[in-house]
Amino acid sequence: MQKNATAVRLTHKPTGLVVSCESERSQSQNKERAMSVLRARLYEMEEGRRQAERGEERRLQVGTAERSEKIRTYNYPQNRVTDHRIGLSIYRLESIMNGDIDEFIDELATTDQAERLQAVA
Repeated sequence: MQKNATAVRLTHKPTGLVVSCESERSQSQNKERAMSVLRARLYEMEEGRRQAERGEERRLQVGTAERSEKIRTYNYPQNRVTDHRIGLSIYRLESIMNGDIDEFIDELATTDQAERLQAVA
């Protein structure tokens, strides 16, 4: 039977995480071991939170890749290109395919600016 109590219990108040250690022979060794275990668990929690956050951001950027999330439709029989994000259709498929997309860019910029102003107001 031990004469001195050597067990250590640490509580991280912000998270409520509790770590106890009684495997070492002295209280100071138990305290060091408990601190390293607490640090490791806090690191794992933070890393898990970051990965979840990063995954959520990625899911929002990628979307579901369903057909309803299409950006543009190129309709060759009607000589039409439609940008579904802004609802703009242009009937010059050949010139757009050759890189003349200024109308789309201008309209997208205008729509983006309007959305940002709406969010601020």
